[in-house]
Amino acid sequence: MSTLEAPAGQVTGIRMSSRQKLVLTLLLGSQFMIAVDFSILNVALPVVGEGLGFPLAHLQWIATAFALAAAGFTLLFGRIADLFGRKRIFIGGMALLGLSSALGGLATGPEVLLTARVLQGLATAAVTPAGLALLTTAFREGPLRDRALGLNGALMSAGFTTGAILGGLLTELLSWRWAFFINVPVAAAVVALAPSLLTDSRLVCRHRLDVPGAVTVTGGLLALVYGLTRAGEHGWSEPLALSALTVGTALLVAFWFVEQRSAAPLVPVRIMRRRTVVWGNTAGLIAFATETSLVFLLTLYLQEVLGYSALATGLAFGVLGIGTVAGGTLGGRAVSRFGSRATILGGGVVQAVATLSLVALGTSGGWISLLLAATFVGGVGNMLLIVGFMVTATSGLPDSEQGLATGLATMTQQVGITLGIPVMSAVAAARMGKGTGPASVLSGVGTAVLVNSALVLAGSLLAWRALGRRTRTHSVV
Repeated sequence: MSTLEAPAGQVTGIRMSSRQKLVLTLLLGSQFMIAVDFSILNVALPVVGEGLGFPLAHLQWIATAFALAAAGFTLLFGRIADLFGRKRIFIGGMALLGLSSALGGLATGPEVLLTARVLQGLATAAVTPAGLALLTTAFREGPLRDRALGLNGALMSAGFTTGAILGGLLTELLSWRWAFFINVPVAAAVVALAPSLLTDSRLVCRHRLDVPGAVTVTGGLLALVYGLTRAGEHGWSEPLALSALTVGTALLVAFWFVEQRSAAPLVPVRIMRRRTVVWGNTAGLIAFATETSLVFLLTLYLQEVLGYSALATGLAFGVLGIGTVAGGTLGGRAVSRFGSRATILGGGVVQAVATLSLVALGTSGGWISLLLAATFVGGVGNMLLIVGFMVTATSGLPDSEQGLATGLATMTQQVGITLGIPVMSAVAAARMGKGTGPASVLSGVGTAVLVNSALVLAGSLLAWRALGRRTRTHSVV
């Protein structure tokens, strides 16, 4: 039997050992901190810009500098971890994250802050795939790995929401600098504990690094993310955005041909042809693109239609965070009982239906009840979809390729986060036209929400069908 479906009703007494629980806590804590970093500065951007003299038009580069480095170098660092040891890459990345966070907190000008954000992005690109590979190799494929990946997905998704809330609270009560400083003690604790807790320090692959593949895929991802960000800011017809997207696409196509001819490919073509890798990552791309862009759309609704403050908006998304934690907790059990294929479909349908209900939102404050209920249910569905994606995309591969598999999955996550907002922003803007009032914003948000719901439903159905009716042998935790 293969790795995609499980017979229902099987229950075993499998439990994590004490050491596995400690390893899981360490790795989940670091991944949660990474997720927080994606969003912790979003609500504080105007305050940061005012404090350091950023022109208003350039504020987005505080977020873009991080996203470019994080998405562009993830696949490369995932393979470097396979080649030179995940443990050392993980610890080195956490040390860099702590140092760059301290630099950001002490920044006195835009140049220093942007340097710190790039270094944080590079640290994220190293820590995330190495940490996930350590996680998947610490737990054999089966119920315990499903459970660990479910918890990881829950905390990663909750981290995005927590970042928005925490960023608002720290900025309001202390200073935006604490959005950086908060990372320093956490990173220091992980660096201190990891050497004794983590045991996967051996070299898992002795091939040389595929330099042409590394150059083409990293350059392609950098250009693609830059083009997406630029298009979201200036429109999809803007020449520089189109040029970057064209160059990025060309480099990624070149990467495919380079890998076919490489003696030691960065990503073996046989892996890119695996149905589980292709469609697992497709489901993940849709999951992250739709949910993060939905948060953007609902931020517009809460602030521009209902008149919420940035802090109140962040607090409203706390319900979404609770939903994602619940979905992540259920996700591993759902995969073990029903299989990752069914979990992808079920999660996608739940998320799509919950999102569709938001089309009914109106201009009065009473609609907040619908928003809170829908985001909670949608968060559960989104996390079921994400857990199904992570299990599918990393199943059936040897330990020597787990860094590569998790690097691909992490790249999918980060590109999805970057892709969703400009696409949905363009949909909303096209509907709004030149209107700027609450009614116009509501109309644009409603149209984009409808597209968002259709996209997640279609994507999960396609992934479910492409993965086929295959069965899984292990059981519920």
